[in-house]
Amino acid sequence: MRILSLLPLLFLCGCSHTANDGWRGQDKAQHFIASAMLSAAGNEHARHQDLSRDRSAAVGLMFSISLGASKELWDSRPAGSGWSWKDLAWDVAGAAAGYAAWQMAHY
Repeated sequence: MRILSLLPLLFLCGCSHTANDGWRGQDKAQHFIASAMLSAAGNEHARHQDLSRDRSAAVGLMFSISLGASKELWDSRPAGSGWSWKDLAWDVAGAAAGYAAWQMAHY
């Protein structure tokens, strides 16, 4: 629940350098695939730490999404390509797909 209380801050922060990109492209596939792999790896690592199924899911999802948000924060610097909400959306979709694939493979 604490994480959800921080979510509005993400939407309130002004990104002065945003990307002018589309919804499809090679970088979107890379965001999706990388996030899926990171989510599944986070789930697996958490299960090896004897965390519950629900807790390991949270760890995997948040690990993947936080790295995606960090990448967008890096891109929002003046020398970067700009913050992309579309990239972040693909990161979230990939994290969910990685979670689902990991769950199907283990249960």
